[in-house]
Amino acid sequence: MAEIVIETRNLTKVYRDFWGRQKVRALNALDLDVRRGEIFGLLGPNGSGKTTTIKLLLGLLFPTSGQAMVLGRDATDVSKNQRIGYLPEESYLYRFLNAEETLDFYGRLFNMPRQLRRQRTYDLIEQVKLGWAKRRQLKEYSKGMTRRIGLAQALINDPELLLLDEPTTGLDPIGIREMKDLILDLRKQGKTILMCSHRLDDVQDVCDRIAILHQGELKELGRVDALLKVRDVTEIHATRLSTQACEEVKQVIERHGGQVLSIGNPTATLEELFVKIIRESEAHPGRRIRADQHEADESGNGHAGDAQRTA
Repeated sequence: MAEIVIETRNLTKVYRDFWGRQKVRALNALDLDVRRGEIFGLLGPNGSGKTTTIKLLLGLLFPTSGQAMVLGRDATDVSKNQRIGYLPEESYLYRFLNAEETLDFYGRLFNMPRQLRRQRTYDLIEQVKLGWAKRRQLKEYSKGMTRRIGLAQALINDPELLLLDEPTTGLDPIGIREMKDLILDLRKQGKTILMCSHRLDDVQDVCDRIAILHQGELKELGRVDALLKVRDVTEIHATRLSTQACEEVKQVIERHGGQVLSIGNPTATLEELFVKIIRESEAHPGRRIRADQHEADESGNGHAGDAQRTA
């Protein structure tokens, strides 16, 4: 078993009104663990307790009952936060600083030497692809750009554990893909990542295990691949099958008591198509798809993705 980095037992948070009466039970008896080197996803609709969980882990809130342990220490021990990077749902950054000044400021908070701050600042700005805007004030940044510099800020201290609250908020499809790739790369570096999201595709693409929360309660916990597996359906992928071959395969399946639900060509996701088109456009400026060729391919052999692009 891998080392447990985050552990909660019966973790409960109740918000009360001025008179001490229970107002909202934001989290109810949460039991979970996060292991070193994995990407763990907290999934749920708005108001399900995801952000409350992160704030409890950081020591920004105190639990009503139960306990949370982070990096071997009680979550209320804020000294552990030296080893943690945090990207909040809303980035609270100084609008009149530029990217370099922002990262230098946070590096000073961690008492980093000047040379190390400069090197980390340069590396992180390149990592989040903001080199072209590093001297612009943050008030001029779009929400997506602010999200990127917020992630760089969370990485300034080279943390062991990253807590990411809605990391793809405000990003366009290309930015979302790059953020996912960056998160996967951070795992390769040995970092442990806990991310909250209500975007199902984000969690499915990057997380090893997930916990599904609803109304403050844990509803499901496990590996993504195991939870998504449809166990009574068998999937077969093949290439270059003729119509006759497909018919023969269908007959074999039916002879063994199975039922063919569908036979056809697989489809990519709209995100994959969008990213492919944008990257091809960046690699070959000025090229465009020829509409008549696209329609011919679509009506002919169905391979719309092979349409010729002409200058």
